[in-house]
Amino acid sequence: METTDNHFSLVLIALMKGVLYQEQDAALWQQLLELQARVRDHVALLGLELMLDEAEGYAWLRTREAGDQETELPRLVNRRQLSYPVSLLIALLRRKLAEFDAGAGDTRLILSRDEVVEMMRTFLPPGSTETRLVDQIDAHINKVIELGFVRRLRGQEQMIEVRRILKAFVDAQWLSEFDARLQTYRAHISPDEAST
Repeated sequence: METTDNHFSLVLIALMKGVLYQEQDAALWQQLLELQARVRDHVALLGLELMLDEAEGYAWLRTREAGDQETELPRLVNRRQLSYPVSLLIALLRRKLAEFDAGAGDTRLILSRDEVVEMMRTFLPPGSTETRLVDQIDAHINKVIELGFVRRLRGQEQMIEVRRILKAFVDAQWLSEFDARLQTYRAHISPDEAST
């Protein structure tokens, strides 16, 4: 029993810290699967719900929506206000992941920094020098890494892997709405290109 309680605590602590990935700790992932019902019951007391995608291999906690008769609880999981360029990068990466899933048999989407720069260049205001633009995009990539949506490949600092959890946070409807806003924005900053 003590071992099970210890496993339960380890699983809860990992989830409270952020996203739990199967690939990072297979033993802890297996413990989560075995203790799933107990974890769900425990976090529900805190106004949270366990989001678990066994097929993709990740789990996290999110704030549970209060029902009609329930009192709204304070948020344990903070919301983050994202800047336009970070939101743009996340949306572009999500779109790239959708395209990748539709066409490839591989499960890992890996992009170079140069590919990310090219994806974003169209949507950023003209006028920056190339070096300044790349530095700004590097800062945005670092923020997206901090959020857990991408990670740098070991030994290849110029390469990033888009993490599949991005699909859970950016759904198709949000992406569609963001695409419409991007078209409007692109037309505003570059009327000639918008018509092509």
